[in-house]
Amino acid sequence: MFQPDEDGIYAQIEASPARRIFAYVVQFGLGALLIYVTLALPPSLPWMVFMLSFGVMMLWQAERMRRATTVTLELTDTELRDSTGVVLARIDEIRSVERGTFAFKPSNGFSLVLHNKKPWAWLPGLWWRIGRRVGVGGVTNAYQSKFMAERISMMIKD
Repeated sequence: MFQPDEDGIYAQIEASPARRIFAYVVQFGLGALLIYVTLALPPSLPWMVFMLSFGVMMLWQAERMRRATTVTLELTDTELRDSTGVVLARIDEIRSVERGTFAFKPSNGFSLVLHNKKPWAWLPGLWWRIGRRVGVGGVTNAYQSKFMAERISMMIKD
């Protein structure tokens, strides 16, 4: 029913520009605010160390998410991968797709349940993999995620 493009890709997911900017601004703002408050109104030493550490960690996380959301996810006949070549899951490893309201999944996304455990991996704002679960979504376009989830469901039923 659906045909792949000339590169063999059935569906792609990319970060929504508005969601990407909002997520970056919130994380960067929190990190900057924590550092500013700590330096402007210094608390006791243990709290100062904690707040500065957490602030720096939030700035690092914001930058990590900004870089990660330049990557796109691609669905081919055999695998779900990102544009850098990292394979999230092979199609024959997928047991089911969960995208319901109460499913354990990222925002605007879906969750894959695999037959076997895979190594832990994470690309902030785009996807994560823990054990037998792969979560796709976060700052992604909702319609692209829904289309890919439907396409994967059709592929694993065959």
